Amino acid sequence: MYFILGIIMKEQYFTGENLKAKAKEMLEKVKKYRSYHKIELSSERSALLIIDMQKYFLSPTSHAYIPSAVTILPGVKKLISIYSRKKLPIIFTLHSNTKENACMMGKWWPKLLHEGSPESHILSELESSMGIIVEKNQYDAFYNTNLEQTLREKNIRQVIICGVMTNICCETTARSAFVRGFEVFFTIDGTATYKEEHHISSLINLSYGCAIPVLLDELFSILTKNEDTL
Repeated sequence: MYFILGIIMKEQYFTGENLKAKAKEMLEKVKKYRSYHKIELSSERSALLIIDMQKYFLSPTSHAYIPSAVTILPGVKKLISIYSRKKLPIIFTLHSNTKENACMMGKWWPKLLHEGSPESHILSELESSMGIIVEKNQYDAFYNTNLEQTLREKNIRQVIICGVMTNICCETTARSAFVRGFEVFFTIDGTATYKEEHHISSLINLSYGCAIPVLLDELFSILTKNEDTL
């Protein structure tokens, strides 16, 4: 299924029917890079970062709607539920801009997500009250925010990244986490963007340079290993 955003052809490359199979295909493309690094998830030292899951990107009436984002929503919600149940840190980023803080974003994008607008709200079904909200105004969730301080105070050394957009805010935040010394787990089927080629390109580059690509099912298995039921 295709959608138009200006000159960008948007694809719904993740659907309810193909999500698991397509995510496994993507993992196969980057598996060799993952095998180079023996980094295992230590849930008690990890935090879940939910990047920009706002109405701006998830409402079909928004010009910035990401068709595949709705497909990843159930898996992201399940991961949030597990982290909440285990009383582990959950951090939601909230992106918005004013004319003053937009900087290059104001030149790069014809329309911005304005601070305080209805579309800036985090999707209510994600229950962001279960976590900490970090407000940001650039792609990088660490830039001019208290995210690093929050993670350090909680003795966190690993982050799991979910959200949108795979190749912009999620990728930039993953790189920024890496250079700050955090071990990064980047979810293949817990992130989404406008085009499949952009999604895969991010996975290849991140897997090679700074992040462990993972499927949500792998995380569910690790996180609930000692539980009787999910």
